[in-house]
Amino acid sequence: MEFSRRKFVQTAATSVAAAGTLLSSTARAAVSKNKKVKVAVIGCGGRSNRDIPNFIKACDMLGLEAEYVAMADAFEDKAFEQADKYEVSRDKCIVGWDAYQKVAESDAEFVMLITPPSFRPQHLDTLVEAGKHVLMQKPVAVDAPGCRRVIAAGEKAKKKGLAILAGTQRRHTIGYMENAARIQNGAIGEILGGTVSWNGNVPWIWERQKGWNDADYLARNWLNWWQMSGDHLGEQHVHNIDVGNWYLGRTPQSAIGFGGRARRESGNNYDFFSLDLDYGDGVHIHSQCRQISGTYPRVGEFFRGTEGEVQGGGKLKGKNVSIPEFNVMDKDGNVQELITWIQSARSGNPINEARQIAESTATAIMGRYAAYTGKYVRFRDLMENTESEFYDLKATVQAEDFEKGTVVLPEENVVPVPGDGGEIRRRV
Repeated sequence: MEFSRRKFVQTAATSVAAAGTLLSSTARAAVSKNKKVKVAVIGCGGRSNRDIPNFIKACDMLGLEAEYVAMADAFEDKAFEQADKYEVSRDKCIVGWDAYQKVAESDAEFVMLITPPSFRPQHLDTLVEAGKHVLMQKPVAVDAPGCRRVIAAGEKAKKKGLAILAGTQRRHTIGYMENAARIQNGAIGEILGGTVSWNGNVPWIWERQKGWNDADYLARNWLNWWQMSGDHLGEQHVHNIDVGNWYLGRTPQSAIGFGGRARRESGNNYDFFSLDLDYGDGVHIHSQCRQISGTYPRVGEFFRGTEGEVQGGGKLKGKNVSIPEFNVMDKDGNVQELITWIQSARSGNPINEARQIAESTATAIMGRYAAYTGKYVRFRDLMENTESEFYDLKATVQAEDFEKGTVVLPEENVVPVPGDGGEIRRRV
């Protein structure tokens, strides 16, 4: 893979500018022309407790009024909970595995897609076809075909003039934006290597309840099944991996690594991963993540260059370089990304983050396959090489299975084991 600083600067600078620059007065007037912002939520679980109030705040800061036209979820209790909390009448609740289709048929202008990752490729595709501006939380898929479907939907969205937001708030956080610009302008020289990490606890586990079928249990306890979440390497650590791809201006060429499971009590995810991500030109990034209670918590990114070093969106040691001024309305990237989403959609200059998050998701999936199988896995094996065993490899449970009623629960607490069990050389 050939790589040049010129190409990096051109590509990454465009991304940074799109994410962080406030609109002109003319564009802001266009944003404010229609004060009502009709929005629907698909997926009323834990993440919606942050995204819904953040969207309301973003609208308030733009002088707009958020109007929730639908609260949609597979489960009635979840939809009703959020509807009641935000004073949305229950007749606007949409319940069922096909709720996303009904949202697509609604008059919502914006849709917040907060379903488990395994559903997102199908749901995004449907919403784009319906002409909706979409926020999709990360990661956006759990397998390579899903990543490619998201990219295709993103390209379709470009033709339709739709704004697609990825939920990677670091790209909309001022410290990260400024450091990305400094790196692009040579503040730390050429990046030689680094570390990206997310080490913490298991966020939550849903124990199976009486009356739940396999689909119910799998969907409610989705965080702990790789078929639903992409494992925590994808579901959580993708934030840090995305920063690596962003700062380096490219995806890694390959991955090798390992992981394992010893303490988890539910599902089939690993407890930890350790990966070597090879970006070419001698550049290697160590990716590490862990979900084990009582261990040292470390979340962040570090990169060393020929002229200095940088701590994610924090301290940078290197050369003084000039960067553009980034005008953000909120220092919280979770809010600013929504401001940017609304602004860009209403101004006719829509942001589109589908490809970048799909490629970062694919990077995580590549690493997961490397750890699960013990094999050397290339990025092109997921995205380009149709002869690869990973190219068409789909999760054993697909979004369509929930609508069809054909969900088969994977064996719980049974995880992939790398290697072929070959004979060990023994000494006697």
